[in-house]
This record gives sequence, structure tokens and C-alpha cells, in this order.
Amino acid sequence: MLAELSPSAAGAPASSARRQLHVVINAGSGQHDAQQTQAVLEEVFQAAGHVTQFVRLGHPADLAAACERAAAQAAAGGGVLVAVGGDGTINMAAAAALGHGCALGVIPQGTFNYLARDHGIPLDAEAAARALVRARPQPVQVGLVNDHLFLVNASLGLYPQVLQDREAFKSRLGRRRWVALLAAVATVFRWHRRLRLEIELDGERTMLTTTTLFVGNNRLQVEQVGLEEEVAQRTGRGRLAGVVTRPVGAWTLLWLAVRGALGRLGDVDQVQTFSFHELRVRVLGARRVKVATDGEVLLMAPPLRFAAAARRLLLMVPGPEDRVPRE
Repeated sequence: MLAELSPSAAGAPASSARRQLHVVINAGSGQHDAQQTQAVLEEVFQAAGHVTQFVRLGHPADLAAACERAAAQAAAGGGVLVAVGGDGTINMAAAAALGHGCALGVIPQGTFNYLARDHGIPLDAEAAARALVRARPQPVQVGLVNDHLFLVNASLGLYPQVLQDREAFKSRLGRRRWVALLAAVATVFRWHRRLRLEIELDGERTMLTTTTLFVGNNRLQVEQVGLEEEVAQRTGRGRLAGVVTRPVGAWTLLWLAVRGALGRLGDVDQVQTFSFHELRVRVLGARRVKVATDGEVLLMAPPLRFAAAARRLLLMVPGPEDRVPRE
């Protein structure tokens, strides 16, 4: 069930300098304590004179409904929906914010936090809150796969299985980056499937066999794995980045992963990269396929359409005095 708390500044007179902040906290993200995080955020927001209302989740299944309700309230009052959590939490909050037409604020609490890092949002909760109270909304690109939103990436094939295995490892070993890497290695050596795809790009159809198809919407992530500069520069500017791997064995996949970690993935023969606005994909022999979007795995029915959305999300981006370096 949802545990709603009373507004922290209930009854306070309205002011043009104040915002209504509707804060959704996912206690299952990262390694933070939800009560402690809420106390820190409440202190910062109250000191800035903002009217805040917190929603803590009693169960992960409540997340979508919580985001929808908070986004509707934010839109009705000219406020901001604030997501406290990892990429999956922020994804759901972004979909709700985009649908209701309100701005989205982010307090990153996940493992990789690519959206926050790409836009200079501090990773420390208190610093992110202080940046948020002075932030201004900026339109940012979102990606779509069959009308399902993604902010960072979407994929099918090996990567969704890596994500599922990663969650199983994290439930036993904790939410740390080395656990994610260990899970990825284990999955690679168990994975023997190949996808047969028919891809339509720029009016041309191509048949290919691959272990995974990866679509990136986050410029920082695309840059860090070392895709071609032209592809990276276009990502987030009306276009998405596409990556497909040739059918290779487990050791070669690990070698590719190491090159990606070193920022040198774009210059190997086993990987094909490209930039696009819209990509249509048929998965031959599959009625349903696992698709990962921002760390969450869904089942979708092909054909799949990947595209840069026409509408942009209003993201609360820190001013120069609060912005941290992209890294």
C-alpha cells in the first residue's frame, strides 16, 4: 500500500517563489534509507519555502500508480513531480510527467544514474535537493519502443537477460557495481541464443543475426562506451544510437564488454553502430520478446518500433552553480 504523508508546509500562504513538490520515494532503489532520505529532502525543501508532499512506496507494484497520481497533482497545481530512486523509478515518473505535462525533478539513488550524470545533477541526495530548488525546466529527448518510454536505453537479446540475472545476484549480494559485473559475466557464459532480425532503417530492410540489439538515448553512456563520435554527438538531438553485435562466443563478448568499459567499443569489427530517428524491427520466429527499458524488463509483441519521441520531457536541470561535471 501507499504510505502518504501530510504536506510539510500545509497551510502556508502561497508565494510566486514557491513550488509544489510532489516527491515519490522508491525505498527499493540503491543503498539508501527511505526515512533518512525523506528527512534530508524535507529539511532542504522547507528551508527553501517549497510546499512538499511525500509518497513512500510500501511495495514496488505501487510505483506506477503513485507516479500517475503525483504527476496529476503536480500538473493541476503547476508543481513538479520529484522522483527519488534509480533508473527504473525515474523512467516511470518521467512517463507520468510527460503524460500529464508537468516538470520532473530527480534525486538519483540508483546504481549507474546516467540521466542525472548526463545533466549535471549531483548524486548526493542533499546536494541534489539543493540543486533542485534552484533548477529550471529544460526540454530533453526521450526514446520510445512501441510507445513505451525510455530515457537511457532500450535493448533486446542478451542485455535484458543480463538485467534479470543482475537483480537475482543483487538480492543475494547487495546493490553494488561489482555485483552487476559478476552477474553479467555469469550470464554471458550461459547465453547461447541468437536473434534473427529484419531491420528497416531509412527505407531499407536488412536481415541479420545478432546476440543483442542496443538502442541508446543517453549521450553520456554512448560516449563512455566509445561509440563513433558522429553517433555520440547526434544522440539526444533528435536521434538515437543503435548497436548490434555479430554472432560471437562468450569470450569474445567479454572482450567486447572490456572494450566498452575502456571506451573503445566503436572501432571493432564485431560491432556495428549507427544513428537513427526511427527503427523498425521484426524478430523472426518470436511472438513475444524480452525488451529492457532503463533497467526494467518487459515482454513485447514484435514488430518493435524504436524512435525519438516528438514530445520532450521537461527536466529540472541545475544551474551552473549547482551542476556537477559529467563523468
